[in-house]
Amino acid sequence: MRGLVQNLAHLKALHLSKVDISSRVPDLLANFVALESLQLDQCELQGEFSMGIFKLPKLKMLDISGNSDLKVSLPDFQKGSPLKSLMLSEVKFVGEIPSSVGNLGNLEELDISRCNLTGQIPSSLGNLTKLTLLSLSYNDFRGQNSSLSWIGKLNKLTFLDLHGINLNDNLPSQLMNLTQLSYLDLGYCQLTGPIPSWLGNLTELSAIFLDHNQLIGRIPSSLIYRSNIEYLFLSSNQFSGPIPSVNNTLSQLSHLDISSNILQGSIPSSLSKLQNLVILELHSNSLTGEVDINMFLQLSSLVVLSLSFNNLMLLTKISSNANVQKFKFLGLASCNLSEFPGFLHNQDHLQVLDLSSNNIHGQIPSWVWNISTTSMYFMNLSHNFLTGFQQDPYPVVLQWTHLKVLDLRSNMLRGSLSIPPPSSNIWRKECNLEMINLSQNLIKGKVPRSIASCKKLELLDLSNNRFTDSFPSWVGNLPKLRILNLRSNGFHGVIKNQKTLNFSKLQIIDLSHNNLTGELPSKYFESWNAMKVADANHTGYIGKNQEFTVSAYYSTYDYSMIINIKGSQMEYLKIPGTLAVIDFSYNRFLGDIPEAIANLKALHLLNFSNNILRGHIPSSLANLKELECLDLSANKFSGEIPPQLTQLTFLSSFNVAYNQLEGPIPGGNQFNTFGEEAYAGNIGLCGAPLKKKCGDVEASAPPPSSLEKDDDGSGSPFEFDWKIVLLGYGSGLVVGGIVGHIFTRRKRGWILRTFRFGKKQPRRRQRQTRNRNRH
Repeated sequence: MRGLVQNLAHLKALHLSKVDISSRVPDLLANFVALESLQLDQCELQGEFSMGIFKLPKLKMLDISGNSDLKVSLPDFQKGSPLKSLMLSEVKFVGEIPSSVGNLGNLEELDISRCNLTGQIPSSLGNLTKLTLLSLSYNDFRGQNSSLSWIGKLNKLTFLDLHGINLNDNLPSQLMNLTQLSYLDLGYCQLTGPIPSWLGNLTELSAIFLDHNQLIGRIPSSLIYRSNIEYLFLSSNQFSGPIPSVNNTLSQLSHLDISSNILQGSIPSSLSKLQNLVILELHSNSLTGEVDINMFLQLSSLVVLSLSFNNLMLLTKISSNANVQKFKFLGLASCNLSEFPGFLHNQDHLQVLDLSSNNIHGQIPSWVWNISTTSMYFMNLSHNFLTGFQQDPYPVVLQWTHLKVLDLRSNMLRGSLSIPPPSSNIWRKECNLEMINLSQNLIKGKVPRSIASCKKLELLDLSNNRFTDSFPSWVGNLPKLRILNLRSNGFHGVIKNQKTLNFSKLQIIDLSHNNLTGELPSKYFESWNAMKVADANHTGYIGKNQEFTVSAYYSTYDYSMIINIKGSQMEYLKIPGTLAVIDFSYNRFLGDIPEAIANLKALHLLNFSNNILRGHIPSSLANLKELECLDLSANKFSGEIPPQLTQLTFLSSFNVAYNQLEGPIPGGNQFNTFGEEAYAGNIGLCGAPLKKKCGDVEASAPPPSSLEKDDDGSGSPFEFDWKIVLLGYGSGLVVGGIVGHIFTRRKRGWILRTFRFGKKQPRRRQRQTRNRNRH
């Protein structure tokens, strides 16, 4: 960049927006005294941005936004600066916003969003009375004055974005002075109370975002049916009462999201008067009654419709004169559907189709696989009563050339997944699947080898079926696979160490409750690189975000897993991006624990229980500093419990019961919290918490023979089910007739909490509850 500008000292305007410069900003720009406009947004700039550039005597417009590796510090501004537009979003901000920013009296646009700013918002911003645009969103301001008294002085504002700033109060009353405001975003601001009546006096408002707050009361009808409002997002609050019903054909509303509230009553027919609607989100409320799909087919511009997770009865028969538009998103989960809606036949623009948690029985019609073959990204038919595929010999699922997520879990799919011969090309083009979930069905036979062609696959969940196959070692060649769940099937035989293995991204593997035997596959453990380094910066959950061609709209699909808690199956609703798990329990593995396990330093949960493992417990397990749960119970381990394990300061659950261990139980740190049940059935152990003191002559009575483990792997009814820890980790909702322990994480440790749950709910109700919260 220096070579480009070094001889242009009299330059007045330099506009290089979205040019990949990938270099530092030369300091010599601070000497370009004639420069009036500098646009370097989204240029992959690096290094530090010279503070002298902010002070150029004629500079009116500066845009360096979208350069996430560019370090920026603001100087002390003096009065008289000609700056009119200052766009600094998504840069690496150093320091705080100086109070001297209030000296920029000519400023009309200020965007310092997504900069991870801390400190306070200076009240001197109230001096910028010429501002028309102000965006401070997605920062981490502390000690914020929730009154925002200064904001009422900015009466020329037309655009205000404070998204994510913790106000923790009612809507600031000072906003009533902003009579020219057209765009208002106060989402994720922890706002409380009802929507004030004065908001209706801001007649220029066309976009209102108040989502993800704690607002209560009823939704004013004036917001939905006022003629000039185009975008209204009120989701994830606590609004109650009915959806307002007003007969107004003049409304310009195009995006309406009032989902995830506690709205009651029926869906008013007056919504069909909103002829400009493009997006309608009503999911996750308590709406009731029959709803005729023809009401929404009158909205010719509607492409996103979500009615999921209410108590609605959707009527899908199309009237003879109906004009069926082309949807892009259809959320019809838990709508009491008993069959596939016929109006889907002619849909060829769908990107997301969710028909989960309904009462759809029988086979999946062959025509379903021909819906939107060039546009479909997500297909969710889970939690129904589907028994198979109408098409023979196998469904042409992968005609969907862009399909990322296929979710068929919790049905009654039976038979085997046909494996086509190598000569047939299943995928018309490249396989783009990133998630396949066929869990909780009755599928038998072998795992189709054709899945090996899905090189983008991140999750493969075949758990709780009837597969009878050897371990499908070829899945190790899937370079992006992060989650492999083969739990509760008939996988058998030895897992042979392969010469070449990938598995570098694998972080969760569950092979429990199968018939696998032989020694633990040490070569596999050596290749699991994602479990070797704890990445504290990897936040969020494992899932997929899909951005739609519809303005201001995207969809999130969080991966989830079914877990077993004392015989009750519950859904692990979200999977943290840092979670690393190995569960090989309830098999017939032999031999020692490989030393390679000690290299998996990111591991949180390790379960080798209920096998035929022998030898000593390796002291090198103390290297697993992130370990929070360790279950080695019901094996044939001998020797002492390594005292080095007391170094595992995050360990909240530990079980070595029913082995052949001896010697003193280590004490200190987390080991002072484990009860005697963690050591039961080891007659040679002594010391707290057991009653047997070390040095006692008398040995404790041996455990009942029914609890002993035979060499063939049978005969141990004992099960310490550590998977309940996963539930606490994933912050899910548990229902059912069980008493369980949930470990919830506080900072870096775990706290044990005990909950007693009520009567077991009917299957259908369990599904609706589970899926409502999953959504």
